Amino acid sequence: MTILLYDLVGHDAARPFSPHCWKTKMALAHKGLSATKVPTRFLEVPEVEGGVSKTVPVIRDGERVVTDSFAIALYLDEAYPERPTLFGGEGGKATARFIERWSQFTIHPYVATVALTDLHDMQDGTNAAYFRESREQSYGKRLEDVVAGRDAGLASFRASLKPLRSMLTYQPFIGGETPLFADYIVFGALQWARIASPYRLLEDSDSVAQWFERCLDLHGGIGRQVAAAA
Repeated sequence: MTILLYDLVGHDAARPFSPHCWKTKMALAHKGLSATKVPTRFLEVPEVEGGVSKTVPVIRDGERVVTDSFAIALYLDEAYPERPTLFGGEGGKATARFIERWSQFTIHPYVATVALTDLHDMQDGTNAAYFRESREQSYGKRLEDVVAGRDAGLASFRASLKPLRSMLTYQPFIGGETPLFADYIVFGALQWARIASPYRLLEDSDSVAQWFERCLDLHGGIGRQVAAAA
């Protein structure tokens, strides 16, 4: 039975952008599992599987419904142990937890600053209104005023990636010689930026940018199936 993946999209269903959904898509591909994507817009999320979660991704695998990208990855390793591991053991799970926290506190806030108005423009009328109202309430200012600070924050953002940049001098992936779920966590954040906004986060010569390109090529290049924002 094909797994269902509820995947966050805007007015163009062919341009899914959620970093968390991208983590799950890469995890499914890593395990060699096919999935049917269910395009889901912001205001449709509360209806997914009877309101099981306030966010996506959500998967249905037969009778099992799983929410949250990390929980989905754990489930996939447990349900399909004969397929390539996403964590490489308990230590890998613990490391991935750290990487997830680091990504959400270091990468996500700046990407949101960069892409906020672009993400708004990706939505249709009612979803755009929801996006603007909810985000402006969260930030306490207009979306345009948040994005206005992105140039000033670029150098600090690039500097914040120094630990990852340094680690990549020793190995091609966060997981070592081959990628693990920890790679997909950071990949999801940068893929979010790539799809949503043409703003240039990294120079091509940056080892993080080169790692990201390697990730885009993984699993038959599924990351490249959605073109970068122009």
